[in-house]
Amino acid sequence: MNEFLQRCRNAIGEQYVLTDDTDLLAYETEWRQRFRGRALAVVRPGSTSEVAAIVTLCKQFTISVVPQGGNTGLVLGSIPDASGTSIILSLKRLNAIRAIDVANNTMTVEAGCILSQIQQYADSHHRLFPLSLASEGTCTIGGNLSSNAGGTAVLRYGNARELCLGVEVVTANGDIWEGLKGLRKDNTGYDLRDLFIGAEGTLGIITAAVLKLYPKPKAIQTAFLALSSPTSALNLLNLARNAFGSALTTYELISSISLELVHKHFPDIPLPFAKQYPYYVLVEISDQESEIHAREMMERVLESALAPTIANDAVIAESLSQASYLWQLRENISMAQAAEGKNIKHDISIPSSSIPAFIKTAGEQLDKYFSGSRVVCFGHMGDGNLHYNISPPADVEDQIFLLQQDKINQLVHDEVHRYQGSISAEHGIGALKRDELIRYKSPVELELMRSIKKALDPDNLMNPGKIL
Repeated sequence: MNEFLQRCRNAIGEQYVLTDDTDLLAYETEWRQRFRGRALAVVRPGSTSEVAAIVTLCKQFTISVVPQGGNTGLVLGSIPDASGTSIILSLKRLNAIRAIDVANNTMTVEAGCILSQIQQYADSHHRLFPLSLASEGTCTIGGNLSSNAGGTAVLRYGNARELCLGVEVVTANGDIWEGLKGLRKDNTGYDLRDLFIGAEGTLGIITAAVLKLYPKPKAIQTAFLALSSPTSALNLLNLARNAFGSALTTYELISSISLELVHKHFPDIPLPFAKQYPYYVLVEISDQESEIHAREMMERVLESALAPTIANDAVIAESLSQASYLWQLRENISMAQAAEGKNIKHDISIPSSSIPAFIKTAGEQLDKYFSGSRVVCFGHMGDGNLHYNISPPADVEDQIFLLQQDKINQLVHDEVHRYQGSISAEHGIGALKRDELIRYKSPVELELMRSIKKALDPDNLMNPGKIL
């Protein structure tokens, strides 16, 4: 190992090969602080050619590679196992914005760019990069693409895959595929780009990407509505889709307990209503005409929603600061639940039309087998993605409750499968859900995935133990 590490130092500089246990800690520990892997070293190349040089050395010495961006993932996808035999290949130094083409509505960025940095650079050129996540201040675009991240604007703009036109990739052989084309039409064979997006670094390492940009909206309107049930939320969603069309950007479902936890742990954020309701929805539209036009559209829809009692109450943000407060109610749910204690997370997707039935039947199953569990249900109902998190009963210690994690996961995921859904909507599979995947993917699907993995990474050095 000494020869391997020395040759890594020779390739990228001694200061960029970390082996001290103190230096490694932050890279080896997952975001929720619930698991720490062990790495042989953390290697921090500064260019695509240096990434290729390190991967070539890893192939030569049979050292596995765990690519890492901002390390904000939730499925143990960006940290190694406990063996200490892999390197963590951090891409944070690949953080240049290489080019922007305003006329083509594209931007070429390196994998280590922070998502918020990309958003701000696009904004400075009067363009919008619409991918938006709670972790956008720390997550990197390489990680977003590797996990095919979603976020709050998928309803209008799609997942990370839909927002990327081309990628640059270092393959498992240490070759560089220069696929940075800003083309919206390129029908020249297999779509290699889509193989690497969402592959969580198991097929190769994304080092740069060409991203889609959009004209900045002329106006944004944000509203918060109180509802009696998920069925009402579905009815409102259908109304909003028909009325707003492509202007509908965000449709977020929030359960009562979710809002209660935010109010408990973030009391400075004002609540929108004087009384509590069973469910809420955060709706946002983006309009290319004017503030007046957007406001009129929003008011018409809310009037229609309140008239047949689809919604019980509604508020429209009167300023940017009010819109920010409404968004904080949504974005602080995960932090509030973490402050409340440990919980069991589920990132699921099902057809939007089945969400009310899923919430009902999954809740009944939890009441039957895990009575008293608190379901913190919220998420992107507009695209069928729910974060269905389970906190323990108030009188049960966290660690005792976490012993039931496997049983609760199976219960929830079986219900998801019943409604023809997915056990991972936007977080990926990583190591956390790898064994669960076998229960819900068909043998044909799994064999096809294994065949692709074997063809592109025959030595199994690219993020081993993740997905498959």
